[in-house]
Amino acid sequence: MKKLISSGRNIKLTIAYDGTNYHGWQIQPSRPTVQAKINNAITKIIGHPVSVIGAGRTDKGVHATGQVANFVSHTDMPTDIIQRAINANLSDDIVISEVSEVEGRFHARFSATRRCYQYTILNRPYPCPFQRKNTFFISRYICLEQAATICQTLVGRNNYAAFQKKGSERLNSVCNVFQANLTRTDDLVIFTIQADAFLRGMVRAIIGTILKILQRQNAAKEMERIIANQDRSLAGTSAPAKGLTLTAVKYD
Repeated sequence: MKKLISSGRNIKLTIAYDGTNYHGWQIQPSRPTVQAKINNAITKIIGHPVSVIGAGRTDKGVHATGQVANFVSHTDMPTDIIQRAINANLSDDIVISEVSEVEGRFHARFSATRRCYQYTILNRPYPCPFQRKNTFFISRYICLEQAATICQTLVGRNNYAAFQKKGSERLNSVCNVFQANLTRTDDLVIFTIQADAFLRGMVRAIIGTILKILQRQNAAKEMERIIANQDRSLAGTSAPAKGLTLTAVKYD
């Protein structure tokens, strides 16, 4: 495992953000990103540049309630003051919900053992203007009983190349999926997936595929075939980014 080599304090952040107005987490030239906003806020309050490391490099438009990040600094500022100061220098669509000091070897990305995402679908006959930024509206009724059998095929250690965005840098497309299920709360259908790693665009492609094959006979067998063939063209169109949220990052 890669370790963070530091000579200062290692500060861990838990972060929530609305990704609507950002081009993802990772810094990009001349484009607003969550990482850049947080970097700038921390640099302003502690007086020297920092490089904030995020656990999940969420794409454009994707949200988070449990993103984790860390940075190294020689500041003697208490963690509660750091939290308040960073939040005071951020817009209201990014919030630092927790700050703590951790051991020097902790690395938000490489120390993580599991990540959890949720995809939220508004499933009713008509849309809702107040949920348009964080849900994917589908008027056709989604049968959870049928969807459950599809979700079961996703659990386990498999090659998920069929759901990887074309042009991705990652060469190893094998992931261990610990949980994949759909639940309904009133008009909201929520897909929860937990794995040791995710390919770029993986969750959104899975959602698109479930919706594509849901009403077919032997839909679970169809999902197994798509996974086994490792061919992106067989899977469904990626669901919109706005329904996806990084909800938790876990560490041993």
